[in-house]
Amino acid sequence: MNKQAFLSQIVARLEADHALLLQAAKTAHAAATHEENIPDNKYATLGLEASYLAQGQANRAQEILEALKAFRQLTLQKFSDESPIRLTALVGLEDEAGNHRWFFLGPAAGGLRLDFGGEEVMVITPASPLGRELLGKQGGDLVTVKTGSVHEYEIVSVC
Repeated sequence: MNKQAFLSQIVARLEADHALLLQAAKTAHAAATHEENIPDNKYATLGLEASYLAQGQANRAQEILEALKAFRQLTLQKFSDESPIRLTALVGLEDEAGNHRWFFLGPAAGGLRLDFGGEEVMVITPASPLGRELLGKQGGDLVTVKTGSVHEYEIVSVC
């Protein structure tokens, strides 16, 4: 897989998400400050609720902006199956049933899922349970992840 193209796809997705959240925050802010939403009694909370929504969306937009900065500054490393896994590794895992999944170890935006070359790739961070378990491992190693239930995977590809 071309990791540079995948990195470009991550950046493009984060840029789009950031723009969308900024617009949503502006819309919620406008609703919060609109004259029709000025409370006329203690039970009229529409303006207050809209202000909470605007703040939450602005906070999420800031988180995405920080993730964007991290990905734009990222230097991609080359890996082989014998390389210890670290940041920027693209890792293929296989479970006991033979199901194959791809993960990209990134600095932020954990949980982001992208379709790349017909495969779903999930971004994970070193702070996630799977990310912590993968750090330092190599192709052929087994990893066990406990997230409510126990899952065991074999590392079948590192690039």
